[in-house]
Amino acid sequence: MHQRSFLKAAAAAVTLAWGAAHAADTPIKFQLDWRFEGPAAFFLQPVAKGYFKGQGLDVTVDAGNGSGGAVQRVASGTYDMGFADLASVMEFHANNPDAPNKPVAVMVVYNNTPSSVMALKKSGIKTPADLKGKKLGAPVFDAGRKAFPIFEKANKVGNVAWTAMDPPLRETMLVRGDVDAITGFTFTSLLNLEARGAKAHDVVVMPYADFGVKLYGNVIIASPKLIKENPEAIKKFLTGFSQGAKDVMAHPAEAIQSVKARDGIANVALETRRLQLAIDTVVNSPDARKEGFGRLDNSRLTLMASQVSDAYATKTRVKAEDVWNGSFLPSAAVLDVLPKK
Repeated sequence: MHQRSFLKAAAAAVTLAWGAAHAADTPIKFQLDWRFEGPAAFFLQPVAKGYFKGQGLDVTVDAGNGSGGAVQRVASGTYDMGFADLASVMEFHANNPDAPNKPVAVMVVYNNTPSSVMALKKSGIKTPADLKGKKLGAPVFDAGRKAFPIFEKANKVGNVAWTAMDPPLRETMLVRGDVDAITGFTFTSLLNLEARGAKAHDVVVMPYADFGVKLYGNVIIASPKLIKENPEAIKKFLTGFSQGAKDVMAHPAEAIQSVKARDGIANVALETRRLQLAIDTVVNSPDARKEGFGRLDNSRLTLMASQVSDAYATKTRVKAEDVWNGSFLPSAAVLDVLPKK
């Protein structure tokens, strides 16, 4: 064969092989719980770094508008996988016992709920007991508000009065004095309060995890359809995700660039702080180090199922075994991603 013809044939063969491999990438549509903020780096970084691609996956990550929405979209089949508060997954299961496609948690990312009660020091609120008779504010679907009965019981708070508002108004109403305290994710509300003129040292933060509420936070969920039809894709996703998580925790400032690439108006300094807060409080928490990244403790899961059934007043009781499937988790070596203290 003439050398030029040979080279052309070889190039064509390489192109074909690449095309075949590329075509073989399994598409995964992934729904976030919230906007492209700091913690979204956990999912955007493995896309940007090619970790999912290296597993033979073509992953698309979309912004969300709440955990409930993420659960619904995976349940409807619009998305294959998603990121949502485990309590929202439990609530969906217990309120829709006959739904054909109930999403299942396959990996724990936030080992503790990020929910906390926040107040300004000038209000005189220092402890949970000080909340008795006070006016609390949060959107009706806020995870902290929905789980507040668990916090209330654990800390013998007594009655409080609730005011509902849209998410953008929550911190504004606290700063203005329209409410005495709010519930929200610490890494969201604390930074939002600062943006509205409050100083971090003037804010009293009562994290649920530090006040007797050992709920798990956000988990990666998968649709039963994907579990049945392509369980290998879930294993590969969790492996690529774990590689990315290790990167994100080792170099948060660098990882924020993957968020900036998706949302051009993101404030890099602010989102880096938000990401670091999330890492320190709920991803690399003492409970996470004890149980292991990605994993959970079955007795804690069972207690949470019972507490959510009561606090959320679900139609049926939550069955812990129905909402969790840990069989897709990567090896211990792959899950060894938490920064060493």
